[in-house]
Formats: sequence, structure tokens, C-alpha cells
Amino acid sequence: MTRVAAAQLAAGTDVAVNLSACLRMIDRAADAGAELVVLPEFCNHLSWYADRAHARRMACRPGDPFLTSVAESATRHRMYVKIGVTLARPDGATTGTSLLYSPEGVLLGESDKQVLMGAENDYLDPGTRDSPVIDTPIGRIGMYACMEGVVNEVARSLAVRGAQLLLNSLNSFATDEASLHIPVRAAENKVWVVAANKVGPLLPEAQLPAIAAKLGVPPHRLHGAGESQIVAPDGIPVALAAATGEDLAVADIDVTRADDKRRPDGTDVLAARRPSLYMPLRAADGARVAAVGAAEANAAVCAAHAGSIAQRAADGTDLIVLPELTDLPVDAIVTALHGTGAYAVTTVRDGGAHVGLLLDAGGVVARQAQLHPTARHPWLTDPGDDLAIIDLAWGRIALVIGDDALFPETFRLAAIRDADVAAVPCTPTENWELSLGLAERSAENRLNVVAAGVRDGELTGAIYALSPDFTLWTAWSGPFTGVISHPEVTTVRPGSDGVRATIRPAQAVNRMVSKGTDLVAGRPRPALNAMTAYATTLSEQ
Repeated sequence: MTRVAAAQLAAGTDVAVNLSACLRMIDRAADAGAELVVLPEFCNHLSWYADRAHARRMACRPGDPFLTSVAESATRHRMYVKIGVTLARPDGATTGTSLLYSPEGVLLGESDKQVLMGAENDYLDPGTRDSPVIDTPIGRIGMYACMEGVVNEVARSLAVRGAQLLLNSLNSFATDEASLHIPVRAAENKVWVVAANKVGPLLPEAQLPAIAAKLGVPPHRLHGAGESQIVAPDGIPVALAAATGEDLAVADIDVTRADDKRRPDGTDVLAARRPSLYMPLRAADGARVAAVGAAEANAAVCAAHAGSIAQRAADGTDLIVLPELTDLPVDAIVTALHGTGAYAVTTVRDGGAHVGLLLDAGGVVARQAQLHPTARHPWLTDPGDDLAIIDLAWGRIALVIGDDALFPETFRLAAIRDADVAAVPCTPTENWELSLGLAERSAENRLNVVAAGVRDGELTGAIYALSPDFTLWTAWSGPFTGVISHPEVTTVRPGSDGVRATIRPAQAVNRMVSKGTDLVAGRPRPALNAMTAYATTLSEQ
């Protein structure tokens, strides 16, 4: 077992005070017996500057007093220390960089932030190389920072290259970091994540009231959201710090748990990847070009009963998603849609293929084969080779079939092709798949997601609708709650025959999570290169 810690602290514009806070928290971690401690992002200075020249002046340099003190503290306590700072590079670039020091005070690795958030784009330069995987006596370590964890690519790249333990330094006021973006990276990759967030003001205190008023948010919402945490490979936090104030999350972890990538059915979630299918993610720029969908549409998750389907269709539901491989014949579903404009989605076995069907009152509108192999369906020997997008009157839809729902790459393919909605007939077998996985697929791609399945003999699923309140750079309909990208989730109640909710196809157009940061077009290219270069798929080795 290895004892690890996530330390949260406040950092302002006084570098000496910031250093003191860092050293104090390293001491606290040592007192708690930690062998590794993770500190937040931008520990040397607030990520707010007068201009780029100011940012460079305040940045750290190798061997300066700030970094030397951190390295000496690592040596004194014989522990690994990961810290996020800004660095003034010799080539003139100023980067947001994660640094990992060994128990001997040696710099083991550094990772420049590839995805900058908001005003960081005005002051800093994005990383141009992928984050390294660092082999240490306590495990294979990968590093990333804040906004890099709001999209999947950086963590995914580290996982496919063998990282067991991911260290995330944050500088975030978003409350959905702790509830969604941090734990999902552990669950979808089956790795450990140690994440340290800031507390206290994230902007200069003197300017905070004016900036808050300009953004239309309460000043306290621009404080670091805390809740630093240590998350197991199943997505469950094993230690969680407070939402405010300096604090330390500490846990003893078995790093080797991250070597088992299997679902309960035996599917290896990394070995089942198909990197050759993901090549379009490298080529496409991701800028939205398709027409805007309807402001609203009605969607339902429905049990595979003809009467329930007919009732939903008659009630004006536009999209009805059924669980995969239902016993209800396709003809019966089509009949249940008669006289309505509703569409239904289900799946069938077609020889060695698992095929999703988009149906209307006239029959089959479109077909989509499952793309990834799965131990759950050993007969699936003929997977599809592309993800299609279908234009409907109210928006563009992708059919994500069965265990394709496990893979972040599937939904990224839908996003770069300007899908507004993903219909997901699936069979969830782990809790994270609905609570974290599909919520994140909606959030990081700006997709409405409608998912239906059966678990333990009961209908399950949820509708993940895009909120119109997204990014502080657009007007909000209500007060800012601290949630940035988490969708509005309507879940199927146990024992019910389904649920209905409004989805918002038009909201898929807005992908700007902050000024200058597009969730789809801003995909980190270095990480994408690694994700498509590493053929971990069984059929592509």
C-alpha cells in the first residue's frame, strides 16, 4: 500500500506567501505519513495578470528559490511532490506546468498544460508535447492540470500508455470538478486519480467584486471550490477534503488495482479500443459547421412494451430510446409509432453484428453497427467501421450502440461531426457508467444523451439534457450555482416503465466553456496523437 495526499491551499499575488503555504501543506502531508503529495495548479501566482509580460515576470524558472525550496522539502521528507506552477521557458514561452519531484529532490518529469482555460489563453502558451508517463518505485505516474481533466484526451493518453496513478492539479471554482470531471477520469480508465484543487479567491481580491459584477456571479463563486480528493479506479472517492479552507485528503492505496481494466463481464476497456477508428479526431478541426437544431425536443427512455411506446409517441415524444436487444419485434415497435412523428431506437443481432436501428412509423430510417468488441457479446465478430450522423427535423443524431457507450472516443466522433443528440441503447453493469460516464460524455462534447438499459431485470437509464446556462461568457437565465458543464439529468425511477424530459439540440452549438476555450475544437493534439498511435486493441496489436 502507498499513502498519498491531495493538499488544497489558497495562492494569491505574493509569491513568498504562496511558497509558505506550499511548504506548510507539504509538511502536513509528511506528518500524515504520505509518500506522495499533490499540490494545486498555479501555486506560485494567481492565474490573472496585467499582460503576457507580467505573466512571464512572475513565472518560475528552474533552480529559482521557489522551486528549490519545494525540491528541498521533498528531500527533507523523503516524499514525492507534484506541484503546478507557471514556467518561463528559454524559448520565450510561458507555460502552466506540472512538476514531479522525487524523494531525493530530483525533477522526475514535467508536463505543460495542453488545454488552457479562459484568460489563461491571454497570458500563457499551451503545451506542445504530450504528458510523460513516469516510472517510479510507487507506480507509473501521469500528470495533468485542471482544464485538461474537463476533456478526456490527456488522461486517456496517459492511461493507454500505462499510467496507473494520475495526478491532477486544479485551479477551479467549478463545483462539477469534484462531482464529475475528477472521478470520471478514474472510472473510465480504471486508474487512481489524486486531485488537488485551490481554495480562496482565484482572482486578485481588490478586483474580485468588479470582475464578479461584470460576470454576473456572486464573488464567493470565484473562489477555489476545494474538495480535493483521491479516487479509486471504480470512480469512488476514498478521501475527500472540505469545500473551503486549507485541507488535506489522505488515503492508503493499492496502485496495482489500476492494472485490472476489466468490467464485470470481462471486457478490457482499454484493450477493446479501436485506435484506427479514431483517426478522424486528429484530422478534423472540430469547428461547428452544421445548422442549428431545434431549441427543444421531447425525449423518453422507455420499457420495451408496445403500449408504453405507443403512449409516449402519442404524447408528442420526438425520440424514444429502448434498451438494447429487446424481445419486442421491430414490426411491433413500428406499429406502436403509427400515426405519430416519433422516432424509436433499439438494437438487434444481425449475424455477427450488433446493430442499432432508428425507426419511425414507416420502418427503418437508419442502421448503426456497434464499433467495439465486448466480452458480453462473444458473437459480435463483425463490428462497424464508422459512426454515422442522421439529420432529423429537430437535430442531428448519433446512435451509440451497446458497449460503445463505454468509450469517450465514440462520443468525440459524434461531436466532431456536429451531432446534437446521442441515443444510447445499452446495458450498464457498473454504477459509474450512468452517474459519471454518460454525464461526462454529454458535458465534454456538448451533446444531449438519451440512454436506456436493463440492469438486474429492471429498466434503467437517464436523459442528459444540455443546460442553456453554460459558460460565464454567455448570459445565464438564473443565478450561477458553481456548475459549469454538468448536464441536467433525469433518471429512470426504479420500478417505472420509463421517463420523459426535454432535451435542447440547439445548445450543442455552444461549445465555448470559457473565453477562448472550445471543448471540441480545442481538443489537445499531442494527446490525440498518442491515443491514435497506441494500438491497445486486441484486433489491432
